[in-house]
Amino acid sequence: MTQNASRLYDELRKFGSQYCPWSDVRHLGVMVWMMVGLIAAGSVNLTKWVSHMNTKALIAQSTQRQLSRWLNNARINPAKLYSPVIKAYLSKWQEANIYLSFDTSQLWEKYCMIRLCVVHRGRALPLCWRVIKHRSSSVKIDSYREMFKRAAKLLPENVKVILLADRAFGNPEFVRYVQTLQWQCRVRLKSNTWVYQPKQGWQTLKQLHLGIGEAKLIHNVTVHKSKSLTGMHIAAAWETTSKEYWYILSTEPTTIQTFREYGLRFDIEENFLDDKSNGFDLESSRIRSAPALSRLCLVLAMTTIFLTAQGLSVVNSDRRRLVDPHWFRGLSYLKIGWNWINTSLTKNRAFLPLSSFTSNFDPDPAIASLKKHAQKFSRIEFSALTLDWAS
Repeated sequence: MTQNASRLYDELRKFGSQYCPWSDVRHLGVMVWMMVGLIAAGSVNLTKWVSHMNTKALIAQSTQRQLSRWLNNARINPAKLYSPVIKAYLSKWQEANIYLSFDTSQLWEKYCMIRLCVVHRGRALPLCWRVIKHRSSSVKIDSYREMFKRAAKLLPENVKVILLADRAFGNPEFVRYVQTLQWQCRVRLKSNTWVYQPKQGWQTLKQLHLGIGEAKLIHNVTVHKSKSLTGMHIAAAWETTSKEYWYILSTEPTTIQTFREYGLRFDIEENFLDDKSNGFDLESSRIRSAPALSRLCLVLAMTTIFLTAQGLSVVNSDRRRLVDPHWFRGLSYLKIGWNWINTSLTKNRAFLPLSSFTSNFDPDPAIASLKKHAQKFSRIEFSALTLDWAS
């Protein structure tokens, strides 16, 4: 294992030092060993990581204290170290649009992870994050305003940015701030949101009287009585399968495709799932400090980028079926990359050069089964009515 760990360490160190401005290479070395432990153990557990590390420390407790000191070291700035990495891997983006998904997640009902991600082929790539001590997943704009400013500098130039967010963020202050960044947005609204109909005055969205399977695409709408948003557009529908009502606010004229665009927001849930029960098992961590958790998220984000980029290389080189037992692609790019790394260490295969992230279009989408795949792309149909409420 020592030889394999050292081989993986060398590869990760090359990846971690390529763009990061490390002022102290010892900090880089510790982070790389944490990434080795995370990949090998499949869990955020400092004790489990120790057995996969090859350091000068002879006593396991000394190694564990070294990891703990790193997580609590105020000199390590996650945003400063991670920003050049994700900027470099997004720099070759080829599509005209890039979708960002924004959401929050709770840890132990004590901490709130605020995360902005790039939607990428059924998953989401961490772009920026912040961890605060907060017992609710609802956060004020001051908690993420600077995070959004930083994110705007990391995205490729000449690409339209479309931000996707849940109804917790369907307020005027959020939408206006997004517009100051020259971004577009698709935000879900609550059914009791007020909209102004020139002929009928103010009414709530639930008063639109939708029939099941019916969609209304409403343009030039005034939304919210207080601090009103003008010139907005709404896609409203009563969906046939779940019988759920959907109200999507857009800063651009809506079409039926607006619902598909908003559906990309849920890819961030897969990213949270990768961090938790479906991947890195973050909730097993005993760390109870917001700054330390933010640095731990740096380790998770760097590992996510490395494994996903490796998975892309595996698929692009037609080697997927060497590590994915499904006939069609059945694993995420992260899991494919993870399997490739583990198999390479076991069978002495070469690691592949890492691929950049170039598009959200997936030429080889993951398919759990042909039946479910067909349902996913054909189950939702609407009869649409387009309205213009310009007064």
